[in-house]
Amino acid sequence: MADDILRAQLPNGLTVQLKEIHTAPLISHWVWYRVGSRYEQNGKRGISHWVEHMQFKGTPRFPAGVPDKAIARTGGTWNAFTHMDWTTYFETLPADHLSLALEIESDRMVNSLFDPKEVEAERTVILSELAGNLNEPLFLLSDAVQKASFEQHPYRNEVIGTPEDLQNIRRDDLFEYYRHYYHPANALVAIAGDFDAGQILRQIEDRYGAIPPGKPAQNPTTPEPPVAEERHLAVSGPGETVYLQIAYRSPAAADADFFSMTVLDSLLAGPTSLNMFGGGGISNKTSRLYRALVENEWAVGISGGMQATFDPFLYDLTITLRPDRNPDEVLAVVDDEIKRLQDAPVSEQEIQRAIKQARAMFAYGSENITNQAFWLGFAEMFADYGWFSGYLTRLAEVTPADVQRAAQRWLPSNQRVVGVYYPLNGGPGA
Repeated sequence: MADDILRAQLPNGLTVQLKEIHTAPLISHWVWYRVGSRYEQNGKRGISHWVEHMQFKGTPRFPAGVPDKAIARTGGTWNAFTHMDWTTYFETLPADHLSLALEIESDRMVNSLFDPKEVEAERTVILSELAGNLNEPLFLLSDAVQKASFEQHPYRNEVIGTPEDLQNIRRDDLFEYYRHYYHPANALVAIAGDFDAGQILRQIEDRYGAIPPGKPAQNPTTPEPPVAEERHLAVSGPGETVYLQIAYRSPAAADADFFSMTVLDSLLAGPTSLNMFGGGGISNKTSRLYRALVENEWAVGISGGMQATFDPFLYDLTITLRPDRNPDEVLAVVDDEIKRLQDAPVSEQEIQRAIKQARAMFAYGSENITNQAFWLGFAEMFADYGWFSGYLTRLAEVTPADVQRAAQRWLPSNQRVVGVYYPLNGGPGA
């Protein structure tokens, strides 16, 4: 329930959300910043991700490597993620070591060094990571489809950036970006675990309260309409497998249709997890596209899904073709299944199964303390915590008519991008 959350805002603008969970002597501490690749300008693609990397390169108080060893000694773990809409850092630790997480994160909110030598070393690391991605068929295909799906919105760009921009970004660019976005008024601290919320709030005030506020980040974009007409593209690269990817505009997470599309996705391609840590491993073998494509030997595998985003993003279907099948034939099978959804409501039995699977996937991705703390902050990046606490109720309210209407609104064939990946090393169409 949303009522078990202690919410506060410090005078410097820092938002705090605390959730007591006394099932185990653990805590999970997250700091969320409202900055990601959607905030980047041309020429600076990848800067959000690079700044995240630099946050692990030390401060005067915590030189590089020191926090890692300190957290390891407690038996804890820490990490960070950069997304299109946000950047986040977390530590999951024994409950009696929460002060260590507070010290590390409050310190690097203002004191990260951005040493020029470390900047250059990290440039090499990130360029190497990108080079590896550029050898992955599905990265190449998804990148091309994503770019073709948006004309102006920065959702068209991969979070990791481009080789050209990564070569040209300088230390002062990174440090200025850090100063602009990393401050209390643009941040949210979310902690779940075994603690007394009132006591922890006082510790947060002690650690974060004196940091200058800064200004909240302004939404830099307006949503982009769907593509004006169906677009087809072909991508070639390493590998031996042909892939087909079909991308439609998807509703923003705060849109009521997000829940109808979640049930539609479960029914059409199988349930997917919104949690970055996954959730459950539920089979998609009962989905319509699995039965139509895999069981009838058109494809080896099928997956689908959408992300919870601030603006409308993409609902995509990715299909691994059998070697003897043609992409156009497979696309026709997909179109037949989508048309079935658009032409007639699904049966009550089938929609209840799809809802049950989507609910199970969501529950599996919400059960432990790290996941609970994740959702405490994540939902605030595109809506509010009530979105999370009401998620299962909203799913249960989806009707067959809602799914039919969502299929008609969000899956028109004349407003999509269809991409095919052809391997240079062999396979049909190579």
